[in-house]
Amino acid sequence: MGAMDKPSVFTPEEIARFRAELALRRAPGAHEPGRWSVSPLNRRTDVVGSLPPSVRLRDATLRSVETLPGVVATPGAKADFLRRLVGSGVPEVVTAGLGGRGDAALKDEVRLVKEENPDCRVVCPLMRSPADVDRAAAAGYDAVQVWVQAFGETSLIYRAPVYESAWRGEEWRSGDIPRDRAAVLTHAARLVSYARERGLEVIVPLLMVSYATEESHEESVTVLAGAGASELTLFDGPGAMSPEAYAHLVRLTRALAPDVEVGLHPHNTFGLAVGCAVAAVRAGASAVELSVNGYCGGPGNADLAATALAFEALYGVETGIRTERLTELARAGQDLTGYHTAWNHPVTGTHAFCWGGLDFITQETAIDPLLHNCLEPELVGNSRAVPFTPDSGPYTLADRLAALGIERGPAEVDDILVRARELMAREGRLLTDGELAELAARPR
Repeated sequence: MGAMDKPSVFTPEEIARFRAELALRRAPGAHEPGRWSVSPLNRRTDVVGSLPPSVRLRDATLRSVETLPGVVATPGAKADFLRRLVGSGVPEVVTAGLGGRGDAALKDEVRLVKEENPDCRVVCPLMRSPADVDRAAAAGYDAVQVWVQAFGETSLIYRAPVYESAWRGEEWRSGDIPRDRAAVLTHAARLVSYARERGLEVIVPLLMVSYATEESHEESVTVLAGAGASELTLFDGPGAMSPEAYAHLVRLTRALAPDVEVGLHPHNTFGLAVGCAVAAVRAGASAVELSVNGYCGGPGNADLAATALAFEALYGVETGIRTERLTELARAGQDLTGYHTAWNHPVTGTHAFCWGGLDFITQETAIDPLLHNCLEPELVGNSRAVPFTPDSGPYTLADRLAALGIERGPAEVDDILVRARELMAREGRLLTDGELAELAARPR
């Protein structure tokens, strides 16, 4: 009897009954064969509330990696990553800022995106002056970001010219430096209006929103929406906003400026970035800014892959992402930055679809592949990992040997299993495929 002819555990009739029982626990949409199987409760509006049919995911990886210490990527490496990123179907990309880059490089970047996907919107961040806006417009960007600090005088902490002047021993306290909240908003509003005059869409990140009061937020929204902001994006750098707080701030923003889109940029301090994204979109946000592998300074952003699959699989919200490219994109991000994710990183981790080597775990996929794995690995370009461990039984070992082209009968598999367990116990490690093959070739 070969390894492919393992002794049957269940009869065909039993397996049919198992599958029929599973079908009764599933519902269309929440269960899509070959894609996912999630709780039907996720699709009930009386349980999770109403969500829109689609959401825009705006990727800010190229800007975010600038905050990662030790990342020194060549222009060619960044261009290759950008091409893969746009090819994944993200509808919007935030590039690196203008600093240190010439006009030709900016134009080449926009051209690369449009050649890969003409419909992908290219966003230039960190607009500080009309001259910055002019450069972005000349390069062909679709939109710019005018970042607005959350404070009044305390916003001086985040003004780079202050530090440059102070270091040179120069006086920076000139009359045109915004020293209160009204001045901060006035300066930003002028820049928003100017960018709109240049024909650009203007995304306004409202920074440090975890420090916003309802009163200060109302002032910001009123001024910036009035200046022509296309979108107000709630940036939570500290990651101090709960999903419920984010939802509340989105509802408040929409009530104050119903004709302006609302976005968010959550950070992952408490592991809730994706949860914040879902709560905000449920409350009326239309765009989520995130990054591949969650790259950013500190605790990082919401992860592109995890966020896309949360919306697509759990809630049935379309993202337009080509999910089968997500794992490849995650690996490309690791190559670009040198920062590697955990083995069990959601969706794209090397062992995100590994549940160990127990026989009942490894054999369940023959009955239904979407039991412990609620996502099909191929959906995201990933694969199942099926290890042979000290807890593995003869069925798992027989499958492992078969994958190596080795066929053995039950008695031989039992013998190999005993010797493999003895070797693992003696050396305190798992065995390689080569060692398993060697044990199979060498009788006791």
